[in-house]
Amino acid sequence: MNYQESFINYLKYEKRCSTHTVVAYKKDLDQFMVFCTGMVGEFNIKEVSSKLVRSWVVELMEKGYTPRSVNRKVSSVRAFFLFLMKGKEVEKNPAVNISLPKIRKKLPFFVEENRLIHLLDDGFFSCDFKGIRDKLIISMLYGTGVRLAELMNLKEINIDTADYLIKVTGKRNKERIIPYPKSMNTLIFQYIEERDRKLGFTPEFLLVTEEGKPVYEKLIYRVVKENLEKVTSLEKKSPHVLRHSYATHLLNKGADLNAVKELLGHSNLSATQIYTHTTFSKLNDIYKQAHPRGN
Repeated sequence: MNYQESFINYLKYEKRCSTHTVVAYKKDLDQFMVFCTGMVGEFNIKEVSSKLVRSWVVELMEKGYTPRSVNRKVSSVRAFFLFLMKGKEVEKNPAVNISLPKIRKKLPFFVEENRLIHLLDDGFFSCDFKGIRDKLIISMLYGTGVRLAELMNLKEINIDTADYLIKVTGKRNKERIIPYPKSMNTLIFQYIEERDRKLGFTPEFLLVTEEGKPVYEKLIYRVVKENLEKVTSLEKKSPHVLRHSYATHLLNKGADLNAVKELLGHSNLSATQIYTHTTFSKLNDIYKQAHPRGN
């Protein structure tokens, strides 16, 4: 029986994990099994021990993998053995209670509010199809906080221009409805009119290339990077930075943390709480600058 194939199918069809997640799990498990075979010879899934998993962790660290990568890889193995336990293929999970390297929490990169307003409002984009589309890409990412995949899969029928809402399908096919700025309607209508005039037909997906095909990951990355370079010197310039900016600016303006969690589509609050560190840092800076005894 191919246990790994069964697990991958479980992730695809029952857990409905994204393609990216499934590929990551498969890669981690392949790497673990190669290590086990190298250590013990003929591989038997039922004889994997905690000691073997710990040896793998040591090897990964010695090879220079980051703590975050090591944690993810062990998590993949842990999930695999949990799956096997549920199917009564193994009696215990050798990947539990493994000492893992600590991950240093990094504050999310975000672009300052005034810089994004400057980019969107002060004539940086041309008035042709490409310019209007690229401006809409930036506006959507920053104005709604959607993930890259959610934006790529957005269809015109998912936009409610009367109530200023979009419906997206997030991780594990979970749908959510997100409000967008009223001012974006003008840009949406302008883009759709120019797109359909240029193509001669109405495509299924909202954002398309000049040939009418759905936009792809590399294109969106390029649009975001090229345009953010005009207003910020941030080291990282990606679609996710605009999502970070969306969340950070909402919290800076007093938005409720639970509300931001729902808008972002996070499954638990801990994923959203990282933005509170950024907002606290800003408040601390303001205190130091403004209070007579702040320094």
